[in-house]
Amino acid sequence: MSRQASRDTTPEVAVRRLLYAAGYRYRLHRKVPGHPRRTIDIAFPGPRVAVFLDGCFWHGCPQHATHPKANADWWRRKLDGNIARDRETNRCLAEAGWTVLRFWEHEDPAAVADRVAAAVITARHPARTGGAADGAAPGGTGATPGGVQAARGGVQATPGGA
Repeated sequence: MSRQASRDTTPEVAVRRLLYAAGYRYRLHRKVPGHPRRTIDIAFPGPRVAVFLDGCFWHGCPQHATHPKANADWWRRKLDGNIARDRETNRCLAEAGWTVLRFWEHEDPAAVADRVAAAVITARHPARTGGAADGAAPGGTGATPGGVQAARGGVQATPGGA
């Protein structure tokens, strides 16, 4: 397990590149307040938006998770512990006033970047966006003027785009 990439994974780098190209600046691998051994993959400290890109195997993706047959009890406890830790991390960050966004590694990086951009805009300007609590932009498109899709030629994301 020590050889498994825990940071700078391919999906994480793809999302970061899209966000950076669209003008969003962020911090990498920030510590979760109160939990020094846990880190936020992509953090926007000002608007308090935390982004996690979870691996399907390690975090129990409902579509792609597999269950090893060798040493099955140990792996079940290990993977269940990861899921429980994710929930606790979400709770701790939410209690500290952060917006927590979690995505699976198989999700389209452009759609993820659009949803992150919309959440950052909402957090920075709640009065302008109507204070959408789910991180979606008004109108439900997931792309906003100045968002990631707009930076790549103005193509709008589909509503609810996964």
